[in-house]
Amino acid sequence: MNDSQRALNASRPTISVSRPIELLAPAKDLACGMAAIDHGADAVYIGAPQFGARAAAGNSVDDIAQLCRYAHQYEARVYATVNTIIYNEELDAASRLIDALINAGVDAVLVQDMALVNIIGGRMAMHASTQTDNRTPEKVKWLRAQGFRRIVLARELSAREIAAIHAAEPAVELEAFVHGALCVSYSGQCYASQHCFGRSANRGACAQFCRLPFSLVDADGRVVERSRHLLSLKDLALKDHLEELLSAGVTSLKIEGRLKDIVYVKNVTAAYSEALNAVVAKHPDRYRRASQGRCTYTFTPDLKKTFNRGFTTYFLNGRRQDIFSPDTPKALGECVGRVKEVRGRWLTVAGLVSFANGDGLCFFRKETSPDGHPRIVLEGFRVNRVEGNRLFPLRMPTDLRPGTTLYRNNDQALEHRLTRPSSERKVAASMTLEADAQGFTLTMAAGTRQVSVGLPMEKQQAQTPQHDNIERQLTKLGGTPYECSGVKLVPHDFPFFIPAGMLADLRRRAVEALMAAPLPELAPDDVPPSVPPVPYDARHPYLYNAANDRARDFYRQQGIANATAFETIPPRRDALIMQCRHCLRFAEGFCVRHGGRRPEWREPLSLVSDDGRRFRLEFDCHNCQMNVYAE
Repeated sequence: MNDSQRALNASRPTISVSRPIELLAPAKDLACGMAAIDHGADAVYIGAPQFGARAAAGNSVDDIAQLCRYAHQYEARVYATVNTIIYNEELDAASRLIDALINAGVDAVLVQDMALVNIIGGRMAMHASTQTDNRTPEKVKWLRAQGFRRIVLARELSAREIAAIHAAEPAVELEAFVHGALCVSYSGQCYASQHCFGRSANRGACAQFCRLPFSLVDADGRVVERSRHLLSLKDLALKDHLEELLSAGVTSLKIEGRLKDIVYVKNVTAAYSEALNAVVAKHPDRYRRASQGRCTYTFTPDLKKTFNRGFTTYFLNGRRQDIFSPDTPKALGECVGRVKEVRGRWLTVAGLVSFANGDGLCFFRKETSPDGHPRIVLEGFRVNRVEGNRLFPLRMPTDLRPGTTLYRNNDQALEHRLTRPSSERKVAASMTLEADAQGFTLTMAAGTRQVSVGLPMEKQQAQTPQHDNIERQLTKLGGTPYECSGVKLVPHDFPFFIPAGMLADLRRRAVEALMAAPLPELAPDDVPPSVPPVPYDARHPYLYNAANDRARDFYRQQGIANATAFETIPPRRDALIMQCRHCLRFAEGFCVRHGGRRPEWREPLSLVSDDGRRFRLEFDCHNCQMNVYAE
């Protein structure tokens, strides 16, 4: 057991009953949301028609309502993202949207703009989006005092830091990302896209500035790194670390990917659902799944086979070197071996991997840039035909050589399996058929819900034993979310005859009633006494992301007089446009605090984009943070 695990064990409170743990999956649209539920998600988050932090992933309220009805059959939850900043002229539309989402049956809404706190007014549960910059116990305490039931933590936090937040505010639910793309800046505090391209990340229109190539240049103009993707992080993958997160106090395990397709959602959700089931089975006294249902899959989940830039555990157990991918921001997929031979129109690969027509492969190659400097680029090609161990590309890459490592970033066999039905989820339901004064009553129970339906009729004595026939009729649950876990008859000998058609109708009405039974609302808990807000640097009042009068009034009432938003102020030189835990001084091996050697350059360092724009770097060693400034 390492020191980090000992610290987590020491900080973990004594748990007398199992607590519900949620696997939270993304939904680009209704189909993806239903697939996530089918493949083991306890909850999904989906973009509303407006004001979602992925502008390209909006959905109609009708689709969201349909998803709610589907998810609630399994006691799974649906959360709508309304987590952009909002302008004055949009406040009425935002208010109408909140009303519509409540009526649609949404269980909670993710919020960034503090104007929504008063608009929602306690009518539904609120989750503080990661865009509200949630990285300290003080910030979490303040958000809890504003009525937020759940806090979506900054991706950069370690397990030890999460445990400290949980110890400071144990009543609030903590949600942590476990898989998917990583923003290099603390979420909500990135203004690079707005500054450079007029596309606001806080308005759902990020242009992915961090995936661009940059040169790293010192104060004397010396080039330390030339045209590399120095801010592009690998993808997060914590499937093997779920127990650490739960021990630290996390309630909800979040998969990133509201722009990802249905194949990604199915594969990743199933992989994490199986991993979470293993943790729950190991500690049934501590944890249980938050929803109901057992999934069976027609495939073996494999995270390497869907979109990824390589994987990292990021800062889960402290700072590490291998968190970024400077050679490419594109998806690599799984390593499938090395090129064995190249012959004219075909190649062979050393290894045991099977290939299929249409597979997408890629490899790194060296080339000379237009200014005469060497660089590494990722090149891809598609396999047109497979014959035995020979692969025939649609077009043979000119730089492919024996010994080159190949990656598969599009697996046609997996795509083929997952574009068809690939999972079945069933909820165990018990049935009790009881004779009463009016006739008979069938009670059906699944999870936390129970319904009873009556069959008024005169009782007829049966000529033969009826148990087997009754059980056969009541357990015909095909095409429903349920599977029967047992039938109980009262009285036990049940001497009565009920026609098969009436039993079938009784069963059908019980199933319909159970499917329609409401879940308990996630109403906000009692709000604790107010605490002071965590102040940002007075030089940068736009860090509050207050883009409308109601948000500014909200902060003014809390003692913050000058809160504003980057998107509503004139462009300015020397603006702080990124706050990053990823540190290039550390990545280059020159962080003395972490055992590196003393830098060979003269600071300040700057990032220079390929089109000549410069961005000054500041190394805030006190907070172990790298800041990026516009020049």
